[in-house]
Amino acid sequence: MNLEVFVLGTGGMMPLPGRGLTSVLLRREGELFLFDCGEGTQIGLRRLNLRWKKITSIFISHTHADHVTGLPGILMLSSQVDRNEPLYIFGPPKVREFVDAMRRTLDMYINYEIIVKEVEGGATIVQAEDYCIRTHTLVHTKPCLAYSLEEARRPGVFFPEKAQELGVPRGPLWSQLQGGETVSLPDGSNVTPGQVMGSERKGRKFCFATDTVAAPGLAQFACGADVFICEGMFSEDLADTAADKKHLTAAQAARIGREAGVKQLGLIHYSPRYSERELKKLLGEAREIFPETFLTRDLQHIEMPFEE
Repeated sequence: MNLEVFVLGTGGMMPLPGRGLTSVLLRREGELFLFDCGEGTQIGLRRLNLRWKKITSIFISHTHADHVTGLPGILMLSSQVDRNEPLYIFGPPKVREFVDAMRRTLDMYINYEIIVKEVEGGATIVQAEDYCIRTHTLVHTKPCLAYSLEEARRPGVFFPEKAQELGVPRGPLWSQLQGGETVSLPDGSNVTPGQVMGSERKGRKFCFATDTVAAPGLAQFACGADVFICEGMFSEDLADTAADKKHLTAAQAARIGREAGVKQLGLIHYSPRYSERELKKLLGEAREIFPETFLTRDLQHIEMPFEE
């Protein structure tokens, strides 16, 4: 089952040529999850040829303009295609007020159901059969949330040779064992999954956090993530500015990534004061602390393979 990250925009405050405002899409088989929706999100979707009508849920970190100004276009765009499923929008308080006011003021034509859910940190807001989506409270100038998608643990590797040694014939019984069932053989003996399978394997984890200081518990929330997309808005010489505006420096993000033990840390939400060339300064400061750091780039594609 594929799990892929598409970076649609990486900027904070204002869009720049070649740098849209923050927005990240996660694709898991037939489902698309959008995290934040800055101005120009539509452009990234079109340039990557992603099927926006498959977006099932949008997760808004907070209602500052540079994280929500792409929503009107996405909502209207979805009315131009056949859509039967509802679109869910999750976010902190004020997100419903924003969506309602936007629809009313722009007199939008919407031909599908929009379900807005205001949520708090520390909650499981989506519980599916094999994954869940959770929230964590961030510390910004207004209510702000981090999100994670975490897959359920997977069964261990099935060893056909062990099944054959125990007399289990190839066929439906193998499938039952892989599904966690104990099977009975014609001689009356039983074979359990533990006899023919390895230990359970972890699922994959994606985490997204932007517009915050080093919030309490954030490292624990991101713990073990395969990909952690986290803002690194400023260089360390502007740490006081970052603190005043309730943002992270790249080095502070790296410390969180290191403490969380993530596999990869992708910096995002760059201040417009940094040119593309100057972003290397942010990367250098972060890698001194956590070498598995990279700069996210607009239109970047990141695969998240299973850990075998």
